[in-house]
Amino acid sequence: MTTRLLGRARASFGAAIVAAAVALSACSSSPPATTSRTGPSAASTTAGSSSGSVSTLTASSSGSYDPSTDPVVEAVKRVAPAVVNITTQTQSVNAIFGGSSTGKGVGTGFVVRSDGVIVTNFHVVEGAVSITVTLPAPDNRTFQARVIGSNSEHDLAILKVGATGLPTVALGSSSSLMLGERVIALGYALALPGGPTVTSGIVSSLDRTIQVQDPEAGLTRTYQDALQTDAAINPGNSGGPLVDLNGNVVGIDSAGTESAQNIGFAIAIDAARSAIEQAILHPKAASAYLGVTTETVTPGLASQFGLTATRGALVVAVSAGAPADKAGIVEGDVIVRFDGTAVTSSDGLGTLIGKHKPGDRVAVVVATSNGRQRTITVTLGTRPGP
Repeated sequence: MTTRLLGRARASFGAAIVAAAVALSACSSSPPATTSRTGPSAASTTAGSSSGSVSTLTASSSGSYDPSTDPVVEAVKRVAPAVVNITTQTQSVNAIFGGSSTGKGVGTGFVVRSDGVIVTNFHVVEGAVSITVTLPAPDNRTFQARVIGSNSEHDLAILKVGATGLPTVALGSSSSLMLGERVIALGYALALPGGPTVTSGIVSSLDRTIQVQDPEAGLTRTYQDALQTDAAINPGNSGGPLVDLNGNVVGIDSAGTESAQNIGFAIAIDAARSAIEQAILHPKAASAYLGVTTETVTPGLASQFGLTATRGALVVAVSAGAPADKAGIVEGDVIVRFDGTAVTSSDGLGTLIGKHKPGDRVAVVVATSNGRQRTITVTLGTRPGP
């Protein structure tokens, strides 16, 4: 059985739009229907004039089911306001043909502190050049986020946004779960608009050890003590909460399988708790960010691209909206000096950037494709990804 990180809906912008359109078209093709929650005898027909009759559908007053007291409904009401949509932008470079392409990822997270601490999967934000968090309706506010703690091996990332007074969800205990216990998964499945999708099921197995393929990163992760559930976990669900009927998070939705139905996996919350607490107590310091992908200028590279500069860092990609983009640095520029220091390699540029703080203003000297040099003042940003 092949287990994959189905929770991440990641594709190019165009592909994401097409996929969403197909999904929405399929949903809207069904004819409207009226149903009754309280019994089969909900429809009555009233005789009309001689020209025909009028059919009236009315809700039955019989039955004892009250949805407002349903434990699933009550748990969802408590948890849903704290379940957030996470979208990322990624930048990839074609090593063979050159040029760059922009991709988009969609996942889920949940707020654990009202001052903006959010838990999600590492693979949701992996390689991101920007991370955007959107609160569910009716709030709908959007924030830029950064990673303050992560563990790639255990597929865990903790984010921080600049907000206060956010709704939160409580962390429960996965060690107290029982086989067959009812659980609920919430997440932004298939990147569908309109808020998180809710599915419910049971705990199908405890303490699974599974190997999960991450095609985006080209690696396989091993989940230990994973929870198995038959609650549907679809692309976009990754990083969302798996909660018990008291509304406490017992797992982090992470993976599914393409070869079987009703089999999904979540990271047990007890396995993630220490990393979450560590990130809250000792958040990773914000690091400076320029927003370029570069290659070291070599004689071969200079000849290939017709560069006049013989040393420096060739800009092969610029992240949209990043500090470099805002300042006017473009693909094909060669960065030859950074804050007064000569740039001799791509790694050297990274080291120079790392010596600064977000918000610093630095002078960047670039050699343009026409052989001229120009000095650009850049205000460094905050690196969003891990």
